[in-house]
Amino acid sequence: MAGNRIVVLGGGESGVGAAVLAKVKGFDVFLSDMSTLSSDYKKTLKKNGVPFEEGGHTWENVLNADEIIKSPGIPDTAPLVAKAIETGIPIISEIEFAGRYDKAKKICITGSNGKTTTTSLIYYMLKNVGLNVGLGGNIGRSYAYQVATEHYDIYVLELSSFQLDNMYDFKADIAILLNITPDHLDRYGYDLQNYVNAKFRITQNMAAEDCFIFCSDDEITIKNLNQIVIKAQMLPISQEKEVEVGAYTLGGRMHVNYGGDPYEMPVSDLSLQGKHNVYNTMAAALTGKLMNIKNESIRKALTSFMPVEHRMEKVLSVRGVLYVNDSKATNVNSTWYALECMTTPVVLILGGKDKGNDYSALFDLVREKVKAIVCMGVDNTKIHAAFDDKVATIVDTSSAAEAVKQASLLAKEGDTVLLSPCCASFDLFKSYEDRGQQFKEAVRNL
Repeated sequence: MAGNRIVVLGGGESGVGAAVLAKVKGFDVFLSDMSTLSSDYKKTLKKNGVPFEEGGHTWENVLNADEIIKSPGIPDTAPLVAKAIETGIPIISEIEFAGRYDKAKKICITGSNGKTTTTSLIYYMLKNVGLNVGLGGNIGRSYAYQVATEHYDIYVLELSSFQLDNMYDFKADIAILLNITPDHLDRYGYDLQNYVNAKFRITQNMAAEDCFIFCSDDEITIKNLNQIVIKAQMLPISQEKEVEVGAYTLGGRMHVNYGGDPYEMPVSDLSLQGKHNVYNTMAAALTGKLMNIKNESIRKALTSFMPVEHRMEKVLSVRGVLYVNDSKATNVNSTWYALECMTTPVVLILGGKDKGNDYSALFDLVREKVKAIVCMGVDNTKIHAAFDDKVATIVDTSSAAEAVKQASLLAKEGDTVLLSPCCASFDLFKSYEDRGQQFKEAVRNL
C-alpha cells in the first residue's frame, strides 16, 4: 500500500473521479490542474472536501506525494511528471487505483480502432439481460467515481494505450485486443513497438481461468503474440479463416464457438455493417458466450444496437447530399475503414493535430472514392503534401462551419460529405466530441 498522501494530476473526468475515490478511502488527497476546471468538476471536488488548484501547478504541493494518479492525457515528458519520476514517486492511472477497490468482474477492451463501439455493444448486451453492469474507462463516467459511489457486479471498460501505460497490478477477467495500427506515435517516441507494448499490457496479470480475445487477422497483433507470455485462454476472431474455439465468418454468416452451444447468424442481419464492425461484433458476441448469455439474447443485441455518436453517424441529408459524422476517426486506420464503407462519391473533411500520421495507406481509397478534400486544421501542410496530386480539389478551412460550407459547395446530389479527420482535435476543438457536435450544428444550419 502506498503512503497516505495522493496527488491527482489533471482535473477532467478521470482525475476528479480518482480524487473522490481517494477521499472516500481516507487518503490525504490534493488535485492539481494546469488549466481551468469546469464548474461541475469544481462542485464535485468541493462537495467531497477535496482541496485543489487550477491554472498551474505548485510543484512542492505535488512532489510531496506518496503516489501520483496521472490523467491519461498528460505525457511523461511534462516537466512536473518528469521531475516526479526522477524523484521516484510512483505514478499510476485512475484505472489502476480504482481496480484496487473493485471486486467486480472486469471486461476490458482496447485496440487502435473500434474499442468504443465494441465496449458500448457489450455493455448494451449485458444490460439488456438485466445484469448489474457499469460502463467506464475511456468512455462515459469515471470508473473510479463509480467505484467510490456505486456498486456493480461487472464493469465493461474501454482502455486506451495511455491508460494502460500506468497500470501495473490491475487485472482483466476478459481482455479484448481488437487491432493494432500505428497511432499516437508522437507519444511513443515515434517507435511503433512502444505503442504495441502498451496495448499488450491489457493481458498483464491474467490467469489460466481468464480469457483473451484477439484478432488473428491483425498482422501486428500476431507478430507480437508469440513474444508475450499470456496464461489466459486465447480466443481468436477472424474473417479470413475458420477457428475451432472463437468466432469467424464464412459464406456470409458469423459463427461463434464457445461452450456447448455454438451461435451463428447472417452478417447481413447485424445492425453494424462494414468489415471493421464485423470484427467488433464478433468480439462482443464471443464475450456474450463467455458471460453465459443465451443465443437469442445475443441475437437481439446484435440486431438492435445503434451506432455510437461520432462514429459513422448519419447526420442529415441536405439537397440530396448525405453528411456523416466520423469525428472519432483520429487516426489513419479509422479513416481507411470509413472510406472502405463508402459507396458514393465523397467530399472528405480531414485535418487536426497530426500524431505522426503516414497517409500512404489512404492513397488508393482516396483516388478511387474521394472527389475533393476539405482541410480543417491549423496546419494542413502535411495533408497537402500527401494528397495534392491524388484529388482534383483541396481547400483549407479553419472551423467546422467553414468546412461544412465549403464541402456543401463541392458536393453534388448523390454525394456523401464525410467528416473523418484522421487527426486529433486539439488544434481547433476541445475534443473529438466537440468537433463532431460543431460539425452536426453546421450541417443543421445549411
